[in-house]
Amino acid sequence: MRCCDVLRLATMTSRLLLVATSNAHKTAEIAAMLGADWEVKDLRDYPALVSPEEDGDTFEANARIKAEAASAVFPELLVLSDDSGLEVDALGKAPGVRSARYAGPDATDKDNRERVKQELRELGLPGSTARFRCCMAVAKAGQTLAVFSGAVEGWLHLEEQGVGGFGYDPLFVPEGYEDTFGVLPGEVKNQLSHRARALAQAASWLARHS
Repeated sequence: MRCCDVLRLATMTSRLLLVATSNAHKTAEIAAMLGADWEVKDLRDYPALVSPEEDGDTFEANARIKAEAASAVFPELLVLSDDSGLEVDALGKAPGVRSARYAGPDATDKDNRERVKQELRELGLPGSTARFRCCMAVAKAGQTLAVFSGAVEGWLHLEEQGVGGFGYDPLFVPEGYEDTFGVLPGEVKNQLSHRARALAQAASWLARHS
């Protein structure tokens, strides 16, 4: 889809949201949580669009960077961006903002999981308390309008369970459950995840301001 096509859609509905990501899993989660009232697009259709360097030292800083960059290119649209990751207490809250590239700039999800598991093994630990944290920013015309955050506490295992979700999901058991996010149904994860908690706040804000 071309830029002009996105802008044409924007004139057709006040419920069009551009998500500043090329991660299909993340877009699908956000679209599912927002529901049918929203037309959710992302950046996969814009290979020529240069992604900004995510050089912030907090999730909020990186969320703002991504949202502002995309909204400057598409100034007529509301843009939502999130930056999220895993904090493992035994690893000093690593990988944190480096979650997506913990094993290197071209790391796969599996590579990142293996590094975390190896570091815990080197410490002689069977796992660790941990949390997923998410920060979302809503921007328009290059300016951040609002910021929201959410977190879910739990335990990180060394043994992977399930193939659902993405990233570190097969290792993480949320507090109050016995299965990892890789096993739990998507509808369950989408009710209690860090992204769900941040998005609930963002959705409330969007409903009042769109």
